[in-house]
Amino acid sequence: MTRYLVLTSDAETLCGVEAFTRNLAEHLGGSAQMAPLSFDLPTFRQRLRDCDCIVFNFPIVAWKKRLLEPMLAATLAKLWGKKVAVVLHEWTNLDWKRRLIIWPVVRVADQLLFSAPEIEREWRDSAVSRGLKQQTAVIPIPPNVVPGNSDGPAEARAAIRSLRKPGRIIIGQFGSIYSKKNCAELLSIARVLIDTGHDVGVAFVGSFIKGMDDVEQDFYREVEARGLDGRVVVTGYLATDEEVFAACREIDVFCYRFIEGLTARRGSVLAAALTGRAVVVNAPKDELALAHHSLFTSLIENGNVVLAPYHADPTAMAGAVKTAAAKRPPQVEVEKEIRRLWHTIIETLGKMQQR
Repeated sequence: MTRYLVLTSDAETLCGVEAFTRNLAEHLGGSAQMAPLSFDLPTFRQRLRDCDCIVFNFPIVAWKKRLLEPMLAATLAKLWGKKVAVVLHEWTNLDWKRRLIIWPVVRVADQLLFSAPEIEREWRDSAVSRGLKQQTAVIPIPPNVVPGNSDGPAEARAAIRSLRKPGRIIIGQFGSIYSKKNCAELLSIARVLIDTGHDVGVAFVGSFIKGMDDVEQDFYREVEARGLDGRVVVTGYLATDEEVFAACREIDVFCYRFIEGLTARRGSVLAAALTGRAVVVNAPKDELALAHHSLFTSLIENGNVVLAPYHADPTAMAGAVKTAAAKRPPQVEVEKEIRRLWHTIIETLGKMQQR
């Protein structure tokens, strides 16, 4: 049995990649140790001695304070005859400085696992991949936010309920709000629905990502420009899964229109679909983009995720939302589907070690 050392950051607030890292160690069970990456070399050497393969997940946000440790850990592993596996969750979308830190580790890795086929293509199309003959595979990333049996605190749920009026449809999104996610498109879709005689409220379950641009100010300018004052609620950051799903269940239909279409990396779409509400989203640009992800394909077949055309404009998306609002799709067997994903991941990783 292969013994793994899964390297984590020491962050207390988990990003999606960090959550996947810790869940991976948990699902590997007794065959894995989990350890934060640090300069504590005696402890790391002992852990390295007791494993056959070390596993990195990139990018983990908290590692930007530890720029040398990933390469040092990978080099020591190779010198000691251990295998190095890297799960790459992003590539082209990363700032070039982050790629510069990551790429030496990725180059010396024995195995590369990609979170989606488009990430694999981005890696293969990059100059740094040329001449390498590593084992590669695409794996499905399970949702890191899942519904439970309790609702948790009610503040966010109450904020969304305040939008509700007789006959009003609440459309919304779950996830962080930032420009590349194209969140303002939902405001355009709401405007189309209102202009065609439908009363609509808009709820965003999540918070604004602070960055170089004025995300929050730009967002509210868009709200005002579309005449949606008093119809829009942003819950802000919610710390627990219970709070997230309590708020999400107040939404009638979720809707996303991505520039690149739906991809398997959109965990926010997965989480929204697990509420039991329909999620209307424009289709993948590549028809095989979701083929490796059994939960996404099950949700589409079940009607939980409703695909609009890839190039659908706000009017077409509004029509799909109107149709979806009249239906309530059946729930999928969430635990069964997630177990299936983890089985695929661990089986893929195990087969790569045997080659």
